Amino acid sequence: MSAKTLKDGTLKEWQYRTPKTKLLIWGFWLCTLAGFVYCWQVMTEDTIWYFVQDAPRQAADIGARMWPPKLSYTPELMRPLWDTLNMATLGTILGVVLAVPVAFLAARNTTPSAKILRPAALFIIVASRSINSLIWALLLVAILGPGILAGIIAIGFRSVGFVGKLLYEAIEETDVTQIEAIRATGASPSQVLNYAIVPQIMPAFWGISVFRWDINIRESAILGLVGAGGLGLKLQASLNVLAWPQVTMILLLILVTVVISEWVSAKVRTALI
Repeated sequence: MSAKTLKDGTLKEWQYRTPKTKLLIWGFWLCTLAGFVYCWQVMTEDTIWYFVQDAPRQAADIGARMWPPKLSYTPELMRPLWDTLNMATLGTILGVVLAVPVAFLAARNTTPSAKILRPAALFIIVASRSINSLIWALLLVAILGPGILAGIIAIGFRSVGFVGKLLYEAIEETDVTQIEAIRATGASPSQVLNYAIVPQIMPAFWGISVFRWDINIRESAILGLVGAGGLGLKLQASLNVLAWPQVTMILLLILVTVVISEWVSAKVRTALI
């Protein structure tokens, strides 16, 4: 195939493409554009464009009602804030406790049964990750009734998939030479686990756990919207009565809490890893 060169002697990249390749590229972009147009039509089929045009005015009106925040409402938020922090912390502990055995069963180099137990563990991880914490909270509130207990279990169930997936990947990435060296001494499988695998994954374990706790702070703040307690419960109550200054105060408190948890999480991960 002949190819023209630029003044500096380099070949033009597009001249390496055959007519068939160029046709496939154009066909790909045309299909992408057609798919976008179709999806846009489906999404906007029931849209009332008058409301969309009026949205800036409505947003400005609500923004005016939300300011200034009601600072005197802060003392009433301290107990829900404490419930939110407890929900995130206890839920994270529950999730980690459940995720550790699941991760060891899912990892190729530690599972006792690659045909039965490993697929079952992977299914648990996928099921946990595919169901949002709000859905878990809805189900558990219906079963256990409203309250922080449903929120804790919802956070725990949601955390199993996240922690389990990252942890079993860390287990599979352990250094094989260290494991073989421990086995060469005649160590039992439990001793290999304790002295060769666990020490290698502990930094990853602590980093994953603290990172998940940071995420759970955000998630637990809104679980009250479905009756799981915490700040979300106060937020739902304020929205129901259109108490916009209270809503602003709750949102600001959530923002401050998330920023502080992010800072604490970063410091702890730096110290542990």
